[in-house]
Amino acid sequence: MTTLIKYILTLLSLLWISTIHAQSVSAKVVDQNTGDPIPFATVMYEENKGVITNEEGIFNIILYKTPTAQDSIHISSMGYEEKAIALTDSIDNTIALVVKEFELKGVFLTSNPLSPEEIIEKVEENLSKNYYSQNLSRKKIFFRQSDLNKMNKVDFGFKKSTIEELDKQLIDSIAQLVPRSSEYYREVVGDFYGNYSNHKLYVDKAAELYDKSKDVSMDGLGKKMERIFKENIKPDSYLKIKSGIFGTKVQLDSITEANEDADRVKVEVEKNGESHTDNHHGFNEQIVSRISELYEQLFFNEDSKLDIIEKANRYEFTQEDYTYIDNEPVYILHFEPKGKKDFKGTMYVNTNDFAVVRLEFDNVRPLFKFGLLGITYRENVYRGKMLFQKDASGVYNPRYISLEQGSYFGVDRPLKIKEKNKNVKGRRLQNELSLALDVRGTELQKYELVVFNSEVISDTAYDIAPENKEVKASYLSKYDPSFWEGFTIMEPNEAIQSFEVVE
Repeated sequence: MTTLIKYILTLLSLLWISTIHAQSVSAKVVDQNTGDPIPFATVMYEENKGVITNEEGIFNIILYKTPTAQDSIHISSMGYEEKAIALTDSIDNTIALVVKEFELKGVFLTSNPLSPEEIIEKVEENLSKNYYSQNLSRKKIFFRQSDLNKMNKVDFGFKKSTIEELDKQLIDSIAQLVPRSSEYYREVVGDFYGNYSNHKLYVDKAAELYDKSKDVSMDGLGKKMERIFKENIKPDSYLKIKSGIFGTKVQLDSITEANEDADRVKVEVEKNGESHTDNHHGFNEQIVSRISELYEQLFFNEDSKLDIIEKANRYEFTQEDYTYIDNEPVYILHFEPKGKKDFKGTMYVNTNDFAVVRLEFDNVRPLFKFGLLGITYRENVYRGKMLFQKDASGVYNPRYISLEQGSYFGVDRPLKIKEKNKNVKGRRLQNELSLALDVRGTELQKYELVVFNSEVISDTAYDIAPENKEVKASYLSKYDPSFWEGFTIMEPNEAIQSFEVVE
């Protein structure tokens, strides 16, 4: 037996043994008094290793060793007593936490209590010490992206056509086939290497959930439209496309060439089995880019849209109360814009080192809006949560980041497409299609990043860290919990669990 075969058999046996001994622990964490779920509670099962509950208070962890009498999970959440449960005990499907009874206000009733403004000043003074670190690390992460699109109105407003086939019935059928809503989800487990400026990713496993038919239906219509144009429009014609006072001239052969190029790309994509999102960039590269964007929007970064600390004088801060997070006392500060700033929310500041350990924010006005000549666009949703945890070196790192971005768009304009030809006798105008477009919709994207555990690595370890840039996500037409068997993830919410393509 060759050395290679021995190695493969040994590896397979180790994988088999680890699978046999893997233990899954799942439960829902709730408030003992109200029974309400507790989202984003911390569930630790080893030193520096843990998960958080999802929005519905549910968690799931995978243990790869047989628990001993000393092994426990520790569940904690802001304002609740920490609860420890031995892994050798039977763990209920529902775990109730008791509200923490504390008297913090007396501790802070000094002769010189800090005002909210003074607390924010100390937060700013300690930013470099609390957050900025060039240490490289290896993080076990879970990333989830949720895209929700909705068309509120699709009316192409047929008015006139000189092409018999291109009639009102066809135009209306095109409008009907435009999907009124669509969902797209992708989930990734892997190792994320680097710091805030240098990133590498090795994807262990990834999935995409979406309805392929909603892309195919429009593709079929495109083919039909192309055939009608080819049969009714002269090869040496050009199209004059006009919307309101604006117009442009397009050569017909350039449209044909573009369609042929698109067909070649589509065939190549299908031949290579590329996924829904792989048309321009690799899957690995896309995930790295999304995580980089999340890091860029951390409140202490210069390029972040969250200017709460940088422009603190433009916000009104009020101290609501005190509580505990990870057994550390924290100030609870609410903030609102004084004038035309963008955000409101709540931050939780450690009373000892003045680190923001939790931040919840929501925009109070569109971050960007445009409206002109029947075209409307608004970036009207920008909200999220950021949870931080101190590492062994005393620096705070993201434990969970959630960011939602949403927009509204509308087009209420006339559209005319005229075929003209200068090589024919008489009138240059050959054909005309006239529409009155009324299209409105919304888009919402949500990104979530969970860091399960983190360890500092050397420059050399970072340089040799593996990447699998050619990795592809597995396509799922419905959510399948067995797909993630053996992997620790953040449990999906009800919307993802119920996702299924209806044939």
